[in-house]
Amino acid sequence: MSGVRVDKWLWAARFFKTRSLASDAVGGGKVRLNGAPTKPARDVKAGDRLEIHNGETRWEVVVRALSEKRGPAPEARLLYEETADSIAAREAEQQRRKIEHEPAADIHGRPTKRDRRQMDRLR
Repeated sequence: MSGVRVDKWLWAARFFKTRSLASDAVGGGKVRLNGAPTKPARDVKAGDRLEIHNGETRWEVVVRALSEKRGPAPEARLLYEETADSIAAREAEQQRRKIEHEPAADIHGRPTKRDRRQMDRLR
């Protein structure tokens, strides 16, 4: 196998739950192949470097093996090797999220009558 479509490989490596999500992410510029934006039909080969942005999570991986079929997670982890910089950045982001309190985390839906009255008192 000389190459696999990048969207198929991302799906097989379990970075995205469906192939259409992987294709949309590649088309939307969330995936870079060897530092350049790419298209879903572009072939990925062993040794290529991928930068993947999936929501808040970012990976930088080197392709080690190719697969067109989605298999179990332990087999999917053998398809790539994450760079040391990427691992350190992801761990730092996890620590930051644990320490910092997200201001909007306590807000659920519309304010109640009581909440609105408290806001009016503050103004």
